[in-house]
Amino acid sequence: MASMELIKKLRDMTQAGVMDAKKALEENGDDLDKAAQWLREKGIAKAAKKASAVATEGVTRILIEGNKAILVEINSQTDFVAMSDNFIKLVDEITLAIFRSNAKTIEEALVIKTHSNITVEEACIQLTAKIGEKIIVRRFMILEKSNDEVFAHYTHSNNKISVLLKLKPQSNVTAGRDVAMHAAAMAPRFLSQNEVDPNWLKNETKILTEQTISEGKPADRAEMIVKGRVKKLLAEVCLLDQQFVKDPSKTVREYLKVNNSDIIQYIRYEVGEGIEKKVVDFAAEVAEQMNKK
Repeated sequence: MASMELIKKLRDMTQAGVMDAKKALEENGDDLDKAAQWLREKGIAKAAKKASAVATEGVTRILIEGNKAILVEINSQTDFVAMSDNFIKLVDEITLAIFRSNAKTIEEALVIKTHSNITVEEACIQLTAKIGEKIIVRRFMILEKSNDEVFAHYTHSNNKISVLLKLKPQSNVTAGRDVAMHAAAMAPRFLSQNEVDPNWLKNETKILTEQTISEGKPADRAEMIVKGRVKKLLAEVCLLDQQFVKDPSKTVREYLKVNNSDIIQYIRYEVGEGIEKKVVDFAAEVAEQMNKK
């Protein structure tokens, strides 16, 4: 068994993880140079060096077969890679592998075998080694429905925004797609007020209260003003309460009702949302490199 000292030395040389370094040493008789070469050949060393990179680009993908549907977000570091054939091929392969599994978490998804007979994690590492960019499966959600329930979905033309809906029995699929397109454009955080995160609402109410007080509103009116602003906020962030884009005279709930439809579940993924993106000043970066010479 490789010693912790050897494992540490190999990690310092390659930035590989503890378990990868341990396996490399075991496969190569504790020879550091051979183990480092083994990690490079497997693509692990190059992928490890990219581990701290931020992958904020990529695509979303929806796959539906029968009563099962999946929505996935897979990220790269640049939009250039996200549009490449190699990346799209990997996205399709991973989406299908997860879809056909019982995975519920990213950790479970990473150990699933793809049709290439390697794990999802290994597939990402191999592409990282090939193109030099970090590739990650960021998130996914699988929905299942009964025979009389309906799926509706929409993916924007740039593949960066996808919406997946599960509708109640006998719902109008066309109306569902219209609402999916609306959600893609308007980005509601929640389906309805019943599903609003209490912690989020508490924080937003606190902010609105502080804003109202700072505006110098009379104390006897401040509470009512805050209530009104919270109500307006909820109408903006809840899908069913938003004004429907194609017919602003109706809310989304009203539009669905007219079309004998109702939503059971709502998922919207937008590539990179919630991730802090690094703003690169390319001119400054080039100038810095020139000054180093």
